[in-house]
Amino acid sequence: MDTSYPREDYLPAPSHKRDPSPAALVPPPPRDHLVWSIFNTIYMNFCCLGFVALAFSVKARDRKVSGDVEAARRFSSKARCYNVLATAGSVVLPLLLAALVITGVIHLSKLAQESVGFFTYQFSPSDEEDN
Repeated sequence: MDTSYPREDYLPAPSHKRDPSPAALVPPPPRDHLVWSIFNTIYMNFCCLGFVALAFSVKARDRKVSGDVEAARRFSSKARCYNVLATAGSVVLPLLLAALVITGVIHLSKLAQESVGFFTYQFSPSDEEDN
């Protein structure tokens, strides 16, 4: 069973002179972002965006293997967008949540210090009340 796929990193053979032939003008095949999608699906599956990216990556790889380069390029672009969204959502949202918790704790500690000062002022006996 042959499970080999075309390599993603397409490097044309170096030539010392410019070759205007049509074979030299062929763009490299699109990337399918499959590894990034698998990583996002397993570790950073924010709102199931990693799974959606994995689906588009598999579609891009299938289209690339079948020879439909334009459809592979469209699916690859969608997979990249969903991978970026999944990664950003999984990294930015916990950082934002941590920042909100830290600022909330700081605000509550200042509020507690001010309220302690207020209650000690209100309920402490003064010299005028003792007489």
